[in-house]
Amino acid sequence: MTITAWTFTLVALSFALYIGIAIWSRASSTSEFYVAGAGVHPVANGMATAADWMSAASFISMAGIISFLGYDGSVYLMGWTGGYVLLALLLAPYLRKFGAYTVPDFVGDRYYSQRARRLAVVCAIFVSFTYVAGQMRGVGIVFSRFLEVDVTLGVLIGMGIVFFYAVLGGMKGITYTQVAQYCVLIFAYTVPAIFLSLLITGNPIPQMGFGGADQETGTYLLDRLNGLHTELGFAPYTSGTKSTLDVFAITAALMVGTAGLPHVIIRFYTVPKVRDARISAGWALVFIALLYTAAPAVAVFARTNLIDTVSEQPYAEMPDWFTQWESTGLITFDDVNGDGLVQYVGPAAADAGGAPVENELTIDRDIMVLANPEIAQLPNWVVGLVAAGGLAAALSTAAGLLLVVSTSISHDLLKRGFRPDITERGELIAARVSAAVAVVVAGYLGINPPGFVAEVVAFAFGLAASSFFPVIILGVFYKRMNREGAISGMAVGILFTAAYIVYFKFVNPAANTAEHWWFGISPEGIGALGMVLNFAVALTVARFTPEPPEHIGELVESIRIPRGSGEAHEIGA
Repeated sequence: MTITAWTFTLVALSFALYIGIAIWSRASSTSEFYVAGAGVHPVANGMATAADWMSAASFISMAGIISFLGYDGSVYLMGWTGGYVLLALLLAPYLRKFGAYTVPDFVGDRYYSQRARRLAVVCAIFVSFTYVAGQMRGVGIVFSRFLEVDVTLGVLIGMGIVFFYAVLGGMKGITYTQVAQYCVLIFAYTVPAIFLSLLITGNPIPQMGFGGADQETGTYLLDRLNGLHTELGFAPYTSGTKSTLDVFAITAALMVGTAGLPHVIIRFYTVPKVRDARISAGWALVFIALLYTAAPAVAVFARTNLIDTVSEQPYAEMPDWFTQWESTGLITFDDVNGDGLVQYVGPAAADAGGAPVENELTIDRDIMVLANPEIAQLPNWVVGLVAAGGLAAALSTAAGLLLVVSTSISHDLLKRGFRPDITERGELIAARVSAAVAVVVAGYLGINPPGFVAEVVAFAFGLAASSFFPVIILGVFYKRMNREGAISGMAVGILFTAAYIVYFKFVNPAANTAEHWWFGISPEGIGALGMVLNFAVALTVARFTPEPPEHIGELVESIRIPRGSGEAHEIGA
């Protein structure tokens, strides 16, 4: 079978599975739509959390960005992995014990303020739509290459699938769909990684092959890649070019952003007890580690194969995978000197006479994981499997994000705000209509994304770090924190971070260089500074404004101190 045939078959089978699960687990109440009735088993919730959190950025883009940036790309690996540990240890059990439907629900009740709730809704929607733009772009990339359709049509197909199981099943349908999607994406990621590790290093374990020797030359793989890089005018793969402060800022923004992401936090409301929230967080870490420990190896294998395949090779003899990706516009070749050879070189490349050589090849870093099996000439079914896995990663996270938007509107704005008398049936209808509208907006952002997948997702993490993380941490661990401080901190944090990103990415992209950044911090890392501002403003304002009511202090104590068997408050109470 051809690559296209395998891809159609595997994608169709996986989509049929997702739709079947959505029909089987259709939500019949708001509790099932919002939090799956709080009856999900911890292991299943851990698997669903891993799928929810390991988005297209993890599956498609993270290894790609590490492949291109080398050492500098490790900030994404450290930030996203460390962030989940932070979330599991600091927040998950306490938020589950609080017993709310959503993050805005927590903010509104903890800070005894409808204004705080509405501001949290705005932040949740802003963060979610920024994040979902990256997911829908990932969907479009997969469809455009493997099903040979336009990127726009690919996004529209993805919208239809997400619309079906997110609107029909709500959190209940999404949870069990994500369990299936995790199985698909982890199998699709690890199988080609094992193949590549065997081919390049002879070791079937990618994590060990990463530090092993190249079978072709006998030298350590990273040493060989460093040599290839310097020969082509790139910086050595294992050297870093980012400043220490920017590395710290990006890592911190991704870490605390993870701990503030509303679509991940809401997963801990779907289990029966606080103890189950802790257990599911542990299982999620295990499931996440399977992919994240393999990603650096996949990045190195992809980079080595790419350089060996295209550098200084005749363009007329490029393999089929090259011309197929070129037709999507994600690879472009410009024969500057007219010699018919592909000069894939870095900024320091020079010819024999010392004259600078202009790079002729532009490669979208988001294609590296998807193109990797083709570059290595793996079996066609492996290529199709990777396509199915990329779609599973993107769609699982997109569904979780769209549910956040839906519940923020139907529950936080309507039920807990403008329409407290709304019936459960009316609220469920509002949730489904909100999800449908959110799917349309997400599709538009996927067709017109503000950057490559990992970059867009990094912006979302920065926005979450600067808005939600401080108010959640202070809400759990600082009884003196009041509504005035929380509102001021959230507003300042997200406005500063959003303004910084918009200025350097859209208003004046020519100034998006280290010499123009504040303190040398890039837009990807500015969320860390936004978080600091949020903390500073919130604590300062709280100090000079009235203390919270006495019952709020008792509420904070109740969620921090274990009692009895660990039963949580009733959901939605």
